[in-house]
Amino acid sequence: MERGAARLSAALARVALAGLVALAVACGDTAADDAAADGTAAGEAPATTSAAKTTPSAAAGCADVVDVEVTFVGNGGYDFAVTVRSHDTGWDKYADAWRVVAGDGTVLATRDLTHPHVDEQPFTRSIADVQVPAEVEEVTVEAHDSVAGWCGETVTRPFP
Repeated sequence: MERGAARLSAALARVALAGLVALAVACGDTAADDAAADGTAAGEAPATTSAAKTTPSAAAGCADVVDVEVTFVGNGGYDFAVTVRSHDTGWDKYADAWRVVAGDGTVLATRDLTHPHVDEQPFTRSIADVQVPAEVEEVTVEAHDSVAGWCGETVTRPFP
């Protein structure tokens, strides 16, 4: 009887693990899935800039933006690669989004983060072809924590 229960328990654990792997793949929140084409012609170097920040937020529990790379891809579009450091503890508390905000407060893009990154700190995720109106003079990138909200260190940079 105990062997049968142990086999059933092991089988259920394998099914649960397979389900989590399938969920992570379906969510597309992996470094490989986040790699985006730079949108430039063959042989042409992308126009990329970076703003790095290394000091963690004084507000405990907040998610901090520590680096932002922006690449112009043409037609008013920019790819953003954002590095976030957060105090993820698991599904109960983790960095669950970041966003690009124009100087006037208009949210230009939001990147949802669909799972915790407990063992991957800091981590970088991208969003492609964010349309930034020509009149925007600066953008701020903010990170969101599932418990603490929009707090923590941000990166603000002149634009374009």
